[in-house]
Amino acid sequence: MPTYKAPVGDVMFLLGDVFHIDRYNNLPGFADATPDLVEAVLEEAAKFSEDVLTPLNRVGDKEGCKRQTDGSVTTPTGFKDAYKRLTEGGWIGASAPAEFGGQGLPMALTQSISEFLCSSNMAFAMYPGLTQGAAAAIFAHASAEQKAVYLPKLISGQWTGTMNLTEPQCGTDLGLVRTRAVPQTDGTYKITGTKIFISAGEHDLAENIVHLVLARIEGAPEGVKGISLFIVPKFLPTNGAVGSRNGVSCGSIEEKMGIHGNSTCVMNFDDATGWLVGEPNRGLNAMFTMMNEARLGVGVQGLALSEVAYQNAAAYARERLAGRALTGAKFKDKPADPIIVQPDVRRMLMTIRSFNEAARALVLWTALKSDVAHRSGDAKERQAADDHMGLMTPVIKGVLTDQGFANTVMAQQVFGGHGYIAEHGMEQFVRDARIAMIYEGANGIQALDLVGRKLPRDGGRALQAFFAEVSGYIKEHSADAVLAPYVTPLAQALGELQQATMCFMQNALGNTENAGAGSTDYMHLFGLVALGYMWCLIAAAAKAKAATGGNGAAETMAAKLATGRFFVERLLTASATHLARIKAGAASTMALPMEAF
Repeated sequence: MPTYKAPVGDVMFLLGDVFHIDRYNNLPGFADATPDLVEAVLEEAAKFSEDVLTPLNRVGDKEGCKRQTDGSVTTPTGFKDAYKRLTEGGWIGASAPAEFGGQGLPMALTQSISEFLCSSNMAFAMYPGLTQGAAAAIFAHASAEQKAVYLPKLISGQWTGTMNLTEPQCGTDLGLVRTRAVPQTDGTYKITGTKIFISAGEHDLAENIVHLVLARIEGAPEGVKGISLFIVPKFLPTNGAVGSRNGVSCGSIEEKMGIHGNSTCVMNFDDATGWLVGEPNRGLNAMFTMMNEARLGVGVQGLALSEVAYQNAAAYARERLAGRALTGAKFKDKPADPIIVQPDVRRMLMTIRSFNEAARALVLWTALKSDVAHRSGDAKERQAADDHMGLMTPVIKGVLTDQGFANTVMAQQVFGGHGYIAEHGMEQFVRDARIAMIYEGANGIQALDLVGRKLPRDGGRALQAFFAEVSGYIKEHSADAVLAPYVTPLAQALGELQQATMCFMQNALGNTENAGAGSTDYMHLFGLVALGYMWCLIAAAAKAKAATGGNGAAETMAAKLATGRFFVERLLTASATHLARIKAGAASTMALPMEAF
């Protein structure tokens, strides 16, 4: 049976020592987030994740969700009680605006809570995660009346939220949406169509489900310019409570590889009553608020499963006896040495661990930027933070889920044959992690978004700001003897990222397929540089804390410095390979005629 221990101490170190969260106290909600309060909140979230959700993870995987004959869906044993405890704890609205019942705490705190929930039970965590995304979209784009009706219920968890984009003929290309919206004399619309792959589309956890639905108003332009966004609740709200049933139902539950505890539904809308969100034909603009929230959340899922897989693989490696160390027996009183003495086992564990710590830092850094973008009174600060969010969203989603899945497979490998059977839980982590590379925009789409939209946006303003920050850091710390082992490899990787960027600028205009063929490599090269930068920040903070901190700080910080050295020496060096592939262009990729496949 897998175990999980939430990394509260690491989050506190990142927020306090690396990113100095106290420097954000000028923003609303931060002054209240004292170190004691933050630690208390994280400890409670950890306890809930470890004691309540972790034992339910395998239960949800084995039982799955069941559709009843009346179209209702029953979640696995224990999920309903766990959801009740989640809402009673106020976890969904931790960072939501206080005016609608939220606690207004920093988004960085919510992202850490989300990591804990996803590590312990990803399928369960998707229910509140989607609700938070729906609330964010409504807060940003809905009318005052719509906000008053829906936000308090969503933020409390009394109602949950979904997003309905995909149709049988329409996934990435949302311009092919066929769901119809017919205007009514009372200002509502009748929504008719079928959506597929709808996570949390129907369940028994909450009294109402608020669907955000993309549809095309009669007479709207073809393609993405004719798509609108609608609120379509399962039950029509009446005076703040649920009223009559709407014309929306679950046609079936998808049979899928993993996340069995989450109800992934085919949703049928039959003249369902819906309310337009924002302006007609501007639905994608509104939905992107939820999609970007979801993409960051999915990146956290990649990290979360990598973390729990690592914890179990490390524990197994310390206990599993097999063979002897290459330099001779380490435990002569035992029949064999634990496999953790083997360099190749350590290679796997260090690969996962060094990724996890940097990825967690990247998530929290970006979450703090999100807080600045939404809460700062300075327009220039908001713009710079929003630039960062736009640039980093595809990187976090694509890189953290690609590597997160690879890490669950690597952790499974540490177990050998025991990793392939269900008893130890590793094969569930692999199956659950696989979806994160696919949904909310497959990772190839994230790479194209990064190269095609985010790099040139606003004349490359966000990219140049990132380059300037990392270059400035390298210049400032290159002479530091302790940091040089981290900074020098980062400088090499940054130079390769800049070369790759110039390669696209020089060659992509003549042949856009060059950018398409190199986009995934570019995304991962960018991710390596961002993670390498995080390790430099972590190493600097670890150096300072080791010199001043007590209570075993020196030993803990020494472990961080060693883990960071592994990353820059063994993982960051892959930047050269990515650059070589980008320079190769699209010729060999596109050489074969379609008939040859």
